[in-house]
Amino acid sequence: MKSLKISFTVAASALLMSAPAMAFHDGGVAQCESCHSMHNSLDGVAMPVISGSKTGGTVLQGGVFLLQGGGKQSDSCLNCHEVKGDTGPNGYHISTAAADLAADLTTAAAYPKQMGPGGDFAWLRVNTGSGEKRGHNVGGTAHGYTYDPRLLVAPGGTYKNTELECSSCHDPHGKYRRDEAGVVTTSGKAISGSGSYSDDLLSAAGDTVGVYRILGGVGYKPKSITTGVTFAFDPPMAVAPKSYNVAETDPLKPNRVAYGKGMSEWCANCHTSLLSNGYVSGNAAHATHPAGNAAPLGATIVANYNGYLGTGVTPGAGKYDSFVPFEEGGTVTYATLRSHAKNDGSQLGGADASSTVMCLSCHRAHASGFNSMLRYDVSTLMTVDVAGTTKYSAFADVDAMKTAAYYNRPSTTWVAEQRALCNRCHVKD
Repeated sequence: MKSLKISFTVAASALLMSAPAMAFHDGGVAQCESCHSMHNSLDGVAMPVISGSKTGGTVLQGGVFLLQGGGKQSDSCLNCHEVKGDTGPNGYHISTAAADLAADLTTAAAYPKQMGPGGDFAWLRVNTGSGEKRGHNVGGTAHGYTYDPRLLVAPGGTYKNTELECSSCHDPHGKYRRDEAGVVTTSGKAISGSGSYSDDLLSAAGDTVGVYRILGGVGYKPKSITTGVTFAFDPPMAVAPKSYNVAETDPLKPNRVAYGKGMSEWCANCHTSLLSNGYVSGNAAHATHPAGNAAPLGATIVANYNGYLGTGVTPGAGKYDSFVPFEEGGTVTYATLRSHAKNDGSQLGGADASSTVMCLSCHRAHASGFNSMLRYDVSTLMTVDVAGTTKYSAFADVDAMKTAAYYNRPSTTWVAEQRALCNRCHVKD
């Protein structure tokens, strides 16, 4: 009987070890015990913060919502999505631990290491004296993250800074699901897969998969919210490559998340007044950059985008640029998006008449190495700012930081004296 018990244990362990990491959520609810602890105890010891050293409270005294480790909802997420000791981009990790950032922040090894499309939250830890935060300030006190004391509510909205958690955007229980046509519901057929990746196919007609990144949809109001915001928009159409957390050292192999439509509308769940589908020059009533399903790039900008190679070298034969993405818009299908979500250089096509501008054309969803969580630097005149060289900066520490913020893409991607990447669309250089 003892040997049989051992055999069962070994078999179960092998099964867990063989399961792919991304199957934890799998587009729907994850294993309950991986996030919650009924008594904050495992073999009589307080549940730990997995990536840190804190014990997470007292045995038999559960935390908020009976979550494991830390005092905030985000801490429970970061228990898995931040791992101390990472040496580079690593799968589903979205934060570099504070211990892995060198104290002086003057070498490339010091900077945040995760390079997923949403960005590394650890950029919030990097202070260059500007006083400007670089991302969404989620609460994760056990992991060193605190709320932004300057922005009391979301820009353009009413969402409180002290209620911002990972679960403010992502539904941890993953109830939202979609069919191949993109119809989103919270009930019906069981979720058969993630729905976020290029190889996620519905197994049968009428089947459902999870929505993009288990984002909350219409009616979503996370437990962290005490008053105010209830979501009015469903998650966007979008598909990511299966391997999405990667450095972009080869400019001919950009990491392309295929955005379909609905991204800006979804962001407007919290940033309501920033949703703008049109702009008339000089009209104070429309003083925010267009972004939305009804904000087409237009023929001029499409031509600019597809023809831009760099300052002083237009027109050319430009391609898709992951630092200035767009939504494909129109009648785009998930089949098309899956075929475009690549980072092997096989899908470099530029914008067309259906393409639209969205919030993520300029910003990263989590955080970035630049002010206001922008994808590129607008705080200086030039992206590559040392004439006659191929550096981002003449100062070693700044050059190292910018290289990391540009996901290790060499500055030779652009020309010397390259101006800000706003010019990818507007070509004013």
